[in-house]
Amino acid sequence: MQKTSGRLLSLLSLLQARRDWPGALLAERLDVSRRTVRRDVDRLRELGYPIVASKGPDGGYRLDAGTQLPPLLFDDEQAVALAVALQSATATGAGIEEAAVRALNTVRQVMPARLRHRIDALRVTAVERPATRPRPQVDSSVLMALSAAVQAREVLRFDYAPVSPPDAGRDSATTTSPRRVQPHHLVTWGGRWYLVAWDLDREDWRTFRADRLTPRVPTGPRFTPREVPGGDVGAFVAGRFQGSDGSYDWPCRGEVILDLPAAAVSHYVHDGLVEELAADRCRLVLGSWSWPGLAATIGRFDAGIEVVGPPELKQAFAHLARRCADAAADGPAGSTAPLASH
Repeated sequence: MQKTSGRLLSLLSLLQARRDWPGALLAERLDVSRRTVRRDVDRLRELGYPIVASKGPDGGYRLDAGTQLPPLLFDDEQAVALAVALQSATATGAGIEEAAVRALNTVRQVMPARLRHRIDALRVTAVERPATRPRPQVDSSVLMALSAAVQAREVLRFDYAPVSPPDAGRDSATTTSPRRVQPHHLVTWGGRWYLVAWDLDREDWRTFRADRLTPRVPTGPRFTPREVPGGDVGAFVAGRFQGSDGSYDWPCRGEVILDLPAAAVSHYVHDGLVEELAADRCRLVLGSWSWPGLAATIGRFDAGIEVVGPPELKQAFAHLARRCADAAADGPAGSTAPLASH
């Protein structure tokens, strides 16, 4: 049997792991009698932990929310997870970087020396992929308001600021007129925050950028949640950003043969298919939002290119070749007509 101090820590760790614990199950996990569990619960209450007991043959215990913060308890795995999460907060775009640093310092001060040394030895540097323009920050109060509406299942009203030009994968509203939605999920994509919601006025699913959104109060009536198309919010959001109509695939997808080793190509292709054909040749299947965009992406590889298909991709290469020739020629560029996106 563990010593009393060690057993109290084990009991507290179990109570933190799930909401309700039957007394018999706690006794089994700690390898003690139910009477010992009751005594240990009383000791934790004396230390300030608000533990609620339910009576009866199936009675148990629950660690309830309290008005004061008792001494914190973290096992080794929790300490490492907390340190990683707080040190990685600089890449969330939620505007909580300074608060995360303060939180980590506060938690560190109440940890035992053994755990303090572990998190001190863990240094995580969150590096964001370079962006063509500064990544917008979201006020944490906005995120809290959105999250509260999602959890409460209450209709949300908000003003939505315009952006020019509108980016693919997000709602293209051009006015600040109030929107009425049923909020379903708050998600991150590419370092930005988005609200996935059912637009009551347009009667369709929409994704809204949180940094362009100003919630209005009060919130509206409660609603019964709908199921996101496909049942998977991750796949749904990915499909919206790829311009999908529900198949969660790029609207333009082509196949080429490159005069490069597969290993040299796969390092720069994240969501494409690369197949080795020979030591210095590979097959590449890749998608994009438009045929010119796909041709330009493939053209960045400094190697011979053989277009397998479809014909739209070959036409896009010809279109870009004319544009590049115009750019390289002396005098004003030619008036090549735009090519259809897809």
